Amino acid sequence: MGASSVKRKALKPWPPITLRQIHSDLIHLVTTPTEQPLAGDGMVTNVPGLALGVQTADCFPVLLIDTKNKAVGAFHAGWRGTVQRIAEKGLGLMRHEFGTEPGDVLAAIGPGIQGCCYEVGEELKANFESQFDYAQELFRDSQESDPVREKYPMLFMNQRAPGHGDLCLKLFLDLREANRRQLMAVGVPEQNIVALNDCTSCDPKQFFSHRSERGKTGRMMAVAGIRP
Repeated sequence: MGASSVKRKALKPWPPITLRQIHSDLIHLVTTPTEQPLAGDGMVTNVPGLALGVQTADCFPVLLIDTKNKAVGAFHAGWRGTVQRIAEKGLGLMRHEFGTEPGDVLAAIGPGIQGCCYEVGEELKANFESQFDYAQELFRDSQESDPVREKYPMLFMNQRAPGHGDLCLKLFLDLREANRRQLMAVGVPEQNIVALNDCTSCDPKQFFSHRSERGKTGRMMAVAGIRP
């Protein structure tokens, strides 16, 4: 047989749009490629052929797709961005700029450091409690096993009043669930949200993890765009 006379249309590469991420709630409306990365942690666009990318290595990428108005958003959600409601604000900007309604949004979250590994302090818990009425449901504590403490309990006696906590309690935050609940609270249907359970800290062979690799690691990128 002779060669096919049908010529396939060459696919043009999508210009990647990235950010100089600063753990903020700063979100940019992107309409054209930029020469230098913008400072911030979120982007939205309705321009076809642009690839919005956020980089993570324990923090969570949150991607929003408006299926009706053909618009997308990409957000970098660490604890600072999450407590500042970056996913909620991103959806709000999409609604303002593109007419996005929460019921038309498909959302993807993760992978990131899960509640099994994300140990935090009481101050961070207080930050979440000041913002979200469901904050208590995002945290769990765990009693640390300490053979020395168990054998010599008198060495660890202190003057703390009963009910004021234990020095061996560890506190863990479910940041994935925090972002999922945030989206649900502003009207994104639960069935429209895919939140991955993969833990970057548990599996550094498959994922980059800033915490488990002590800062010496790479970055993953989550990308959203609109087909031309």
